[in-house]
Amino acid sequence: MSKNGSYLIRKMFRLRNEMSIGFYLADFWFRRILRQNSGVGWAVHHTSTIRCPERLVRGIGTFPGDSPGVYINAQNGITIGDHTNVGPNVGIISANHDLVNNDAYIPGDGIKIGRHCWLGMGAIILPGVCLGDFTIVGAGAIVTKSFDEGYCVIAGNPASVIKQLNRTECEAFAKSKQ
Repeated sequence: MSKNGSYLIRKMFRLRNEMSIGFYLADFWFRRILRQNSGVGWAVHHTSTIRCPERLVRGIGTFPGDSPGVYINAQNGITIGDHTNVGPNVGIISANHDLVNNDAYIPGDGIKIGRHCWLGMGAIILPGVCLGDFTIVGAGAIVTKSFDEGYCVIAGNPASVIKQLNRTECEAFAKSKQ
């Protein structure tokens, strides 16, 4: 197929340039035919799982679950801001099981992740956490508390701030993406 033909197909079906056509074919097979993640309104990697997608609000340019092995439980609600990346094998868990009856979930605060965040491979975000804009979560970090201020790099178990980002540079970058 010519480069022009590929461009037209991608534009017609609103396919992202960074994802292969094979990704979209696998997504169609698993989500539309086999009904895995069928309630999700965007393309999801076939090894990712999104529970309660109707309680997941995502921003512009944000596609949680497009990386392999992502697990998202939006039982208590999850909001993810614009242009946020969710790496492979990330867990975003908004609800815990009841300690006595593990068939029941405990109601609670959801998760809020700001704009221009990046969740590194294998990171885990636990219930009630709020991450401010431009929060980078290091690979393998376990985030048990909120970092509302944002503009930082967090890592470790439990996650803590390891670096502050320059707010002016971050905001200039955000303006360039609008």
